[in-house]
Amino acid sequence: MTARRVGVAPGVELDVRVWDEGDGRAFVLVHGLASNARMWDGLVEELQRAGHPVATVDLRGHGQSGKPDDGYDMARVADDVCEVVGALGWPQPVTVGQSWGGNVVVELAHRQPARVAGVVAVDGGTIELSQRFSDWDACAGAMRPPDTTGTPVVDLEKMLRRLHPDWPESGIAGMLANWEVRADGTVAPWLTLERHLLVLRGLWDHHPSKLYASIEVPVLLIPAAGGFSATDEAVGLLPRGRVHPLTGDHDLHAQHPALVAGILHDACADGFFA
Repeated sequence: MTARRVGVAPGVELDVRVWDEGDGRAFVLVHGLASNARMWDGLVEELQRAGHPVATVDLRGHGQSGKPDDGYDMARVADDVCEVVGALGWPQPVTVGQSWGGNVVVELAHRQPARVAGVVAVDGGTIELSQRFSDWDACAGAMRPPDTTGTPVVDLEKMLRRLHPDWPESGIAGMLANWEVRADGTVAPWLTLERHLLVLRGLWDHHPSKLYASIEVPVLLIPAAGGFSATDEAVGLLPRGRVHPLTGDHDLHAQHPALVAGILHDACADGFFA
């Protein structure tokens, strides 16, 4: 693995981790809101085993990346990912996003179709918060994250293991990486509340259903049971759409890395991402 810093705006660098080995189709993996690149570790291992180069990125405000106070609208974040794709130099990788990241890669496919072979949205890409809440204030109130600052890391880990008893160790470790562990053994989220709400507002303003019909590249949707659906509408509008549902948590990529990797590899092998 090679660690890189990619500049996406004046004074803003993103942390990118690259695994170059393999001669298969390359993948760029994009995390969800308040998440981080380590959530993909299990999937990276599986994709590498199948011969695919892989890169993961901490988006602005998250993880080890720069944390500006602006630039969290969907267009800007999608452009950030496009900058990362360009810096990698891989010819038309497949970009994969989870939850909010799924909407980000759908926006990327709409804005820069020539840069990617296709996109994958893992329990995302169909999120339209304005259809779920009456107004922005209702959305912000309902989706405001809990205050975890000051929680002992040992207590946090116990809680995560209790909530996700069937997750592999890579998923638990990836989830823990959403927080900074401070010198006193307590945690603080890498994404501050103020920036969390800015990202959420960008998601509130995003309407992927208005983009589907114009997206030229293949789009693979992997919804989770009980998650953000609307996949039937999406596939009906997408010129080149496919749905492969999985039973599991919202973080399917962390819970079932081998299953998700198999779906991605098969979509390359059968020519969907030709």
